[in-house]
Amino acid sequence: MGIFSSIWNKITGHKPKAAPAPTPTPTVGAQTTPGAGPVPVAPAVQAVDVEAVLSDLAASKGGGGNWRTSIVDLLKLLDLDSSLEARKELAEELNVHAGAHGSAEQNIALSKAVWQKLAENGGQVPASLRD
Repeated sequence: MGIFSSIWNKITGHKPKAAPAPTPTPTVGAQTTPGAGPVPVAPAVQAVDVEAVLSDLAASKGGGGNWRTSIVDLLKLLDLDSSLEARKELAEELNVHAGAHGSAEQNIALSKAVWQKLAENGGQVPASLRD
């Protein structure tokens, strides 16, 4: 499993305290096939409010550093490896080639790429974090 997958799994596996638990909404009029029972209806998938999840997680840990702009703090908040090697691997996964490995330039680009990828995968991410 890649580092981005670990980030995504940590975020989607944590439910913020402020948000009520989603309830599945069945579709009205389930379809049937002659001779077969009703076709199961999948519940609607709700987007994950990434900022709410991370804010809640940071509050539960007493702060969380500057996770909105620091890739190192974001990884630490999620209890993931934030070492230079891990960030190199994440940069390769996300095709980020800005600046030297470990440089401020690369870390900023990597942070923005993670926010963008979270949004592409269905996460609700404010535009301010993606730009």
